[in-house]
This record gives sequence, C-alpha cells and structure tokens, in this order.
Amino acid sequence: MVDFITTLDGYASGEGWPGFWGLEGPEYLEWLAGQDDDEYITLMGANTYRLMLNLGEDAEASPDAYSADEAASLTGLAAMPKVVFSSTLQPPLAWPNTQLVSRDAVEAVAEMKRTGEKPLRTLGSLTLCRSLMEARLVDRFRVVMFPVITGRTGEERIYDGYSDFLLDMVESRTFDGRLQLVEYIPTRLDGPLKR
Repeated sequence: MVDFITTLDGYASGEGWPGFWGLEGPEYLEWLAGQDDDEYITLMGANTYRLMLNLGEDAEASPDAYSADEAASLTGLAAMPKVVFSSTLQPPLAWPNTQLVSRDAVEAVAEMKRTGEKPLRTLGSLTLCRSLMEARLVDRFRVVMFPVITGRTGEERIYDGYSDFLLDMVESRTFDGRLQLVEYIPTRLDGPLKR
C-alpha cells in the first residue's frame, strides 16, 4: 500500500508549515493511534529514513517543540518494523527494527510480496512509491488530503513523473469534518481511457 498525506494540490510538505499542516484533529489522531503499525512492514528510501530518524530523535530530546500527539507519533516510529532501500547507507543503522536493503527496490519488493508474511506499506519516499506504482506492485493507494493549497510554499510534488492510472475507490472517510481519506485500487494505463 502506498500511503500518503497531501495538500489538496498534491504536495507532501510545505515551507514554514507545521506537521499535518496544523490541521490534524481528534478523529484523525484517534484513527492514526488505532493503526496497528506492527501489522505492516513499512518501506522507505534513504532520504525518508534520515528525515524521520532525525525528527524522532528531536521529538524525544525536545518534546515541548511538538504537540503531544505529534511527538508520540514520531517517537513511536522506532518500534515499527521497517525496510530501508539504499545504496548509500551503511550498517548498522541507528534506528531499531530496521532492515537495510541495498539491491534494486522493485525486485526486492516483488520478492517480499511473494514470500513475506506481512503486508507492506510505504512512508513518504516519493521516488520509491513512483517506482513501485510503475512496476504494478501497489495493490492499494491511500491518501489523506488536508484542506490546504500550498501553491507558493508547497514542497515535494507527489504525482510528477507518474504514468497514467485508473483508481477504483474502495474506501473513503472524513475526519474532523475536513480531512478526507480515500483509498483506491490502482490500475496502470497505457494511455487515456477511450469512450
């Protein structure tokens, strides 16, 4: 499962914006807390690994710099089973419960899907997600859209470089009257649909 949080205009983050764009609410945070992180193996690339490791360490060292929910979410990442795809990171990795895979991520994920005992999901890692979608390895594409447009300050455009995909909705939900979760089964297309 590719699992993103985005602005309405498709950015993963924004310069000067707080986590969750400052718009997380109690329903969304309760849903997040209820997610069984041990149910999945979380996949990420080296950049996301470095970013999330640093944020987790910062939240542990300076919890007052974060909301209580955000600090708990960041520090809780250490316990999750994780696989990091990187040709630049070297073992041992600082983050516990993390396996380093230095070979091709698409080949490794295809093998993990065939032989693994747990479902897989991504955390950030835009390039990895794009590669997995392109290789038709993604069974679910889930997005929580935050009601903000960050046209001037948005960073990390998510969908640039993607092929065309048809998305069949299998779930939707609204949190706190403003955040929209949508979950789809993706089908890669060779071109536009014909009528």
